[in-house]
Amino acid sequence: MSVLEAEIPTKQIQMVDVIGQYRRYQDEIDGAVLEVLRSGKYINGPYVQKFESAMAEYLGVRHAIACASGTDALQLALMAIDLQPGDEVITTPFTFAATTETIALLRGKPVYVDIDPKTFNLDVEQIESKITPRTRAILPVHLFGQAADMTRISEIARKHNLIVIEDAAQAVGAKWDGKMVCGIGDMASISFYPSKNLGAFGDAGMVTTNDDKLAHAIRTIANHGSERAYYHDRLGVNSRLDGIQAAILNVKLPYLDEWNAARSRAAAMYSVLFEDYSELVQTPFVDDRASMIWHQYSIILSPGREQVTEHLRKVGIPHGVYYRVPLHLQKAYADGKRGDFPNTEFAADHILSLPMHSELTNEEMEYVVGHVLEGLGV
Repeated sequence: MSVLEAEIPTKQIQMVDVIGQYRRYQDEIDGAVLEVLRSGKYINGPYVQKFESAMAEYLGVRHAIACASGTDALQLALMAIDLQPGDEVITTPFTFAATTETIALLRGKPVYVDIDPKTFNLDVEQIESKITPRTRAILPVHLFGQAADMTRISEIARKHNLIVIEDAAQAVGAKWDGKMVCGIGDMASISFYPSKNLGAFGDAGMVTTNDDKLAHAIRTIANHGSERAYYHDRLGVNSRLDGIQAAILNVKLPYLDEWNAARSRAAAMYSVLFEDYSELVQTPFVDDRASMIWHQYSIILSPGREQVTEHLRKVGIPHGVYYRVPLHLQKAYADGKRGDFPNTEFAADHILSLPMHSELTNEEMEYVVGHVLEGLGV
């Protein structure tokens, strides 16, 4: 049977099947949650400490500091380097707003670099042209689960004495040149939002680092700037992970590599299904040095995205457009104009993300691809 003849799946297709995944591990997860409830240890405590230790071991880092969200993780990392008003942080305009929102909240200045049109990550060869005396850090995003070019980014950072903060919200388990992301830069921020490859049942985040001083600063800042009760040595925030989320993540972490492998198989299947239609659909490119974990499977349709999305809506197939309005064109920042970053703007106008998770079946993917092609008039 061809993809154009694929039958209707027996269950509704999910963009991210958090319920299906929960049902597979329901007894373990329910037991872990009940254990926390019965313990009364709801904030930080042994469940959080266990998760921090497990993540540090998994990622191969010295310190893994849990916090309340991925956005908080970014802010904590920036506060740990004492980002000052007017300090500049080089990053990408093609990412979720939290990446630059945190810079702006601290009155720093996001400085954008256009993306590589194949990987959608920072075009590393444009970074040095954006460095000024006010530049403090480079903040690459490992977008859609593919690591940015950390070799070149690290070289540039060393040359100019800059901090590197990896935004790994979508990339836990990904590697660059054989090394786990989250331990290549000076710090990394992680999100455990429910739709992530390793997702909690609410907001949760983490900062990782191999630097003892930075780790100490992050822990202090996340606890109201306090190292001991009622003494506050620096400006801080309240960003603590609760025990229930940590317990859930403790159950799920041992399965992460299995789930990422399932996503890789799904991505390979999608690409095979599209391979005869390369003139209509540009499938994702993966750098040979990257081990991608496929947080998203994103195709480029040029032209045809709007007609495909309309068709997918009509037949009830979920999909996503990440990111329809680049950050330099967002009203909240209002610091750019159309034409400033052509690769970013092209991606924003033509990208389409398809259902991607560890529970996808071949039948479901054939159905999705068939309807994408139908939307294109094939």
